[in-house]
Amino acid sequence: MKSAMQAVNQKQEHTNSYYAATANEATDYPPLAGAEEADVCVVGAGFTGIATALTLAERGYSVAVVEANRVGWGASGRNGGQLINGMNGLNAIRKKYGEGVADLIWDMKWRGHEIIHERVEKYAIACELKNGYVETAVKPRQLADIEETAAEMQRRQFPYEYEVWDRDKTRAMLGTDAYVGGLVCFRDGHLHPLNLCIGEARAAQAQGVRIFEQSPVTGIEHGARPKVKTATGGVQADAVVLAGNAYHRLEAKHLNGLVFPAGSYIIGTEPLAEELVNEINPLDVAVCDLNEVVDYYRLSADKRLLFGGTCKYSGRDPVDIKKYILPKMLKIYPQLQGVRIDYEWGGKYGVVLNRIPALGRINNNVYYCQGYSGHGVNATHVMGEVLADAIAGALEKFDLFANVRHLRIPGSQWLNGQIVALGVLYHRLKDLL
Repeated sequence: MKSAMQAVNQKQEHTNSYYAATANEATDYPPLAGAEEADVCVVGAGFTGIATALTLAERGYSVAVVEANRVGWGASGRNGGQLINGMNGLNAIRKKYGEGVADLIWDMKWRGHEIIHERVEKYAIACELKNGYVETAVKPRQLADIEETAAEMQRRQFPYEYEVWDRDKTRAMLGTDAYVGGLVCFRDGHLHPLNLCIGEARAAQAQGVRIFEQSPVTGIEHGARPKVKTATGGVQADAVVLAGNAYHRLEAKHLNGLVFPAGSYIIGTEPLAEELVNEINPLDVAVCDLNEVVDYYRLSADKRLLFGGTCKYSGRDPVDIKKYILPKMLKIYPQLQGVRIDYEWGGKYGVVLNRIPALGRINNNVYYCQGYSGHGVNATHVMGEVLADAIAGALEKFDLFANVRHLRIPGSQWLNGQIVALGVLYHRLKDLL
């Protein structure tokens, strides 16, 4: 896999993933050529960029999206496909501002789900959206987190189905002895992320958004109306949104050291026999454990098990993804021994040291949001709306995040691998204690 810097400077097609192989279409938007004008120029056509562009277009703004590679090329089109409530850092935000923001934080936890469900229905996006997700406890001390979450759901009269599972119920529903309990929620769920991103891009285009692929941005010319420049053209706009997350290196003076690219890797089995599906996941739910360094999995629409795990201690990509991930899968499901692995892929996601997304603006009209720390499907859609609100002058939610001070590490552009490795090792040690 190529480095993040290479990803900025070289045009690339999708990685060889299950999602790319089963995409509804291969997007072919034109490269940027010549001069364009827009109210807002969005850099990056992943979930943050496309969600922001579509929200703005629905509100009447003229929008241009400039993408270095393809729509959904990065983590948005490669992730585990788990639609999970919340985003990393919300508890820290609540502690920072006090209980006065508790209701707002609770609503933000679920807002991404609402946006995605509404758009899938409104724009007829075929992305295999399905309700059902289980967070699983690997050790007894994690059961307290499950009980606390369930208690808050009960206190807030959560309107969707949820249930706490004990060890026996978890074993029966997931066909494994790996867990001591779980919390299933049927507002959370799973989907085909690349098809969602592609579908939202088509919806945005239908609303008038101009999308340019294979157009790496070379820089931004700041001013009253900043200009986003590529090798073959430029977009001048009233506002710019940087939505590149782990793969971009724009605005180094302002953004270097905020977000670190960590690796996550997935394998996809052959389609499983019906009796095996009924043994390991009869409810067809997504699963993720409560460890700091997580394993996660779900069934695809054609009943493959898509099983993923987070980065290696070295901070480098594994030479053989299958060799790295398969033992993790077989530890949970030894009954899958001998099942053929048809797909293996990986990619980078953005990690922030304090786990709070890095949200802000440069010179008042260049906005950025990145670093969802592995919680991106829901969070990107929330932040797309937050960014659109901010551009319109409504800064309440934007400022909750923009006013957070983030620790920067000088020279981190050369030390990313080592920093990620130390962070993963630290959290793995916490998991083992």
